[in-house]
Amino acid sequence: MPYLIAVTLLWAFSFSLIGEYLAGQVDSYFAVLTRVLLACLLFLPLLRLRGLPGRVIGGLLAIGALQFGLTYICLYLSMELLTVPEVLLFTIFTPLYIALLDNALRHRFSTGPVVATLIAVLGAGIIRYDGISNDYVKGFLLLQLANLAFAAGQIGYAHLMRHSGASLRQQWQSFGLFFVGALLVVVPAWLLLGDSQRMPSSGLHWSVLGWLGLVASGLGFFFWNRGATQVDAGTLGIMNNALIPAGLLVNLLIWNQQADLLRLAVGGAIIGLSLWLNLRWDDWTRRLRRSASTDR
Repeated sequence: MPYLIAVTLLWAFSFSLIGEYLAGQVDSYFAVLTRVLLACLLFLPLLRLRGLPGRVIGGLLAIGALQFGLTYICLYLSMELLTVPEVLLFTIFTPLYIALLDNALRHRFSTGPVVATLIAVLGAGIIRYDGISNDYVKGFLLLQLANLAFAAGQIGYAHLMRHSGASLRQQWQSFGLFFVGALLVVVPAWLLLGDSQRMPSSGLHWSVLGWLGLVASGLGFFFWNRGATQVDAGTLGIMNNALIPAGLLVNLLIWNQQADLLRLAVGGAIIGLSLWLNLRWDDWTRRLRRSASTDR
């Protein structure tokens, strides 16, 4: 959980940087490509494939293609159609995707994470629902594809690492494959669809891309996925929605954008309640079963 909290704060800041300084100014495909290349420069020197099972290698490539490549292409494209608050609003369904995908991989249906994430969705919606713009349909669909890919990557990584039994050192040394997988999606997308007329044109653009590539992407994705292996799907899903109040606070404090503080407080409290409910759900279920067994 500490990893997820720390990266949530990191991404809340980085999210606003994209909306304020890159969206609509720098080609989306080039921005994503730059982030992946910088993250690769950070992790590829550490890459050690000896002793790594083939399914782990293939899994990491596929997870990187989904969780970074497809997710961020769709995210950047949606940010050209939507405002930052609208993007935050439309990410509230990610926890539900996480809960459903986790249930599917486990071949069972657990109501606890689904109930908790639905409550978190309600809290996030209270915080961010303001009405929507004319381009919301296309933006919404792009963002749902991004959310689904991001959810699949998180759940896929958690299941892959748990079943492989990889140590922290092995995870660190193999994570370069995650960004190689992302490149398999991002490079063709940039070559086919990129706009060479919208390249970074200032030191500020390059500085923001440098921060996003090395810190938010490189370190951020590793520690977020590391955190995903240490919590259940319900907690992971809820922490995805914690980005909404965190992102709005960053916008309010640094960029002076207005936010409804009452709604922020109420929605944040509901998200907190959903996290508490998810943590206690198994205990309540066991007590109910015990009680039912005693009554018989």
